Amino acid sequence: MDFRPADILQDSVRQLVDKRDYGYPRRHLMPAERLISEAFVKRMEERFSWHIEEAAVQPVTDLLQATIAAILAFTEPGDRVAVHTPCYGPFREAIEDAGRSIVEIPMRDSGSGYEPDMEALEQAPAGTRMLVLCNPQNPTGRVLTRTELEAIAAIAARRDMIIFSDEVHADFVYEGGRHIPIASLSADAASRTITANSPGKSFNIAGLRCGVMHFGTPELLERFRRRIPRLLLGKPSIVSIDAAVAAWTHGQPWLDQVMALLDRNRRIVIETLAERMPKLKAYMPEASYLAWIDCSAMGWKKPAASVFLDEARIAFSPGESFCTSHGDFVRLNFATSSDILRETLERMEKIAG
Repeated sequence: MDFRPADILQDSVRQLVDKRDYGYPRRHLMPAERLISEAFVKRMEERFSWHIEEAAVQPVTDLLQATIAAILAFTEPGDRVAVHTPCYGPFREAIEDAGRSIVEIPMRDSGSGYEPDMEALEQAPAGTRMLVLCNPQNPTGRVLTRTELEAIAAIAARRDMIIFSDEVHADFVYEGGRHIPIASLSADAASRTITANSPGKSFNIAGLRCGVMHFGTPELLERFRRRIPRLLLGKPSIVSIDAAVAAWTHGQPWLDQVMALLDRNRRIVIETLAERMPKLKAYMPEASYLAWIDCSAMGWKKPAASVFLDEARIAFSPGESFCTSHGDFVRLNFATSSDILRETLERMEKIAG
């Protein structure tokens, strides 16, 4: 996002700098990592009524680190890993880097939004041992409903799949929607779910590198630790720990203000496309600060992102980076100022209006 992080986060970092406190991360006579786990547990309770134990939380420096660690822990070389497409590109990289095969489960255009293809998940090839779930979904901005999540959990149970649920956009759900951690659905869903989260996106501190993995049962955590030594995960830095705790504990008033701006901006984007660029198709994001735009009606001979870059000097995230067959799409980040957003839309209109 283009927004400056909250003052409370800045103050936590400034205190470290002023004290020159760059030693081992300990606070209150205990490892500072415990503070992350405590803050995460409390936030899940307050925000999503999800009751979890601190002992089930594993701090990590990065959610992609968590993703590939989970893939290595719960699958074998040659196994298949399912992911909803279009998907966040690094998910694909993590699966491939781990030596596993990708099974694409489409997010289907229903005419009113994007929906996960349950039949495709049910019929995933033999050897599909894991589903990498992204909820809210990036890049489509969908918030999966309880019914959808229950269907996914039921399929995972029938197929004996582990679910790795990236819920990093959970804080960005707009009014009328509700984020439901899939592990909170039932004891069975929890028994096969690893949930990943971080304050990085919500509080615009992704570069500080701090996140968590939550394991739905002690048995699941034990399986993970048998395959992935704790020391291999490393530890978050003292700076990221203090900033993460400050964000999850005191940052919500700042995030509430940001959400009001994002809500305004998402409406501006969708309304402007409908009124001035009707050939470009996008649904109102239910969450996140990203708009997934279908440019296929333009009939361009090269990827849409290349057209916008070459002819309008706009550097969108290319659709093909989310799925190789989606070159006609671009992802627009609207977490910016009114002036920048207005100029972006004006440039778009010149070639797509």
